[in-house]
Amino acid sequence: MTSLFTQEIRLSKRHEEIVSQRLTLLQKMESKFGDLNKGRASQMQAAETAFKRNLSLLKDIEAAEQSLRTRSHPLPLPEVVSLETLYWASVEEYIPKWEQFLLGRAPYPIGVDDQKEAENTIQNEAQQ
Repeated sequence: MTSLFTQEIRLSKRHEEIVSQRLTLLQKMESKFGDLNKGRASQMQAAETAFKRNLSLLKDIEAAEQSLRTRSHPLPLPEVVSLETLYWASVEEYIPKWEQFLLGRAPYPIGVDDQKEAENTIQNEAQQ
């Protein structure tokens, strides 16, 4: 009977050791799992911060790009727009006359009867 009693005591001590080891391992697992969750939370926070920073940088770049566009292509002054409009109106007015001349169907369009005379006049002016 004593051998059974000692064996039961020994088994009871072994059971306590196993339960103690189990408790230690469970605590280590909880600690490691907590650290892992903290790491993930930290990574998520870092990713969110990086996303906000990148979004802010993108907005800054777009604003700088827009600023450069307006600076390199400023709106023309009203006087320039008016002159440009008058110029193109004049061009459109003379296109039919010049078109016929350039196609060889009409004489020189600016009030000169002879094309040779016009060419001579241009050459004389160029020489002076």
